[in-house]
Amino acid sequence: MDGLGLELERELWEAGYRLIAGLDEAGRGAWAGPVVAAAVVLPPDCDDLASILCDVRDSKVLSPARREALFPLICEVSLAVGIGMASAQFIDDHGIVAATRQAMSMALHNLSFVPHYLLIDALTLPDVDIPQRGLIKGDAHILSIAAASVLAKVSRDRLMITLDEYQPGYGFAAHKGYGTPAHRAALQRLGPCV
Repeated sequence: MDGLGLELERELWEAGYRLIAGLDEAGRGAWAGPVVAAAVVLPPDCDDLASILCDVRDSKVLSPARREALFPLICEVSLAVGIGMASAQFIDDHGIVAATRQAMSMALHNLSFVPHYLLIDALTLPDVDIPQRGLIKGDAHILSIAAASVLAKVSRDRLMITLDEYQPGYGFAAHKGYGTPAHRAALQRLGPCV
């Protein structure tokens, strides 16, 4: 299986944007839990970057075990990574798009430096004063965004597994808060948790 390309990142690197952050989120369609975003800055001067990260894909097409295996590799290879989160309460109060933007802004804030350019899956961040581009299905085509999708998904899944210990009976460790029949049954049996 061929890896994702770095064509867009290379164009931007050659245009002088050396620190490019790819951003993506996990949890937008869930019934429970936060939305979690990640920002990943890949090194512009690593000639074999595409081969090192050849197995990185949109997190939705990778198994949980494969995502977990890729997580430390992405962190090791990257110049910087940042994780951000918007709570379920924030989602309820402000909507999922605002929550996604909040989580992405926090992920950027948690980087160790300010990137020169942002490549974002599906949307843009109008309140962030950094050149940027929103790309529909960016996680399926852009390596830095796909890497961010893996970090966001693994981080959120780990959080939901922990949440399962504090809110037993809902099955969060299994379905991660998404709308499965088991989750629906738990809601009917227990009502929503706080």
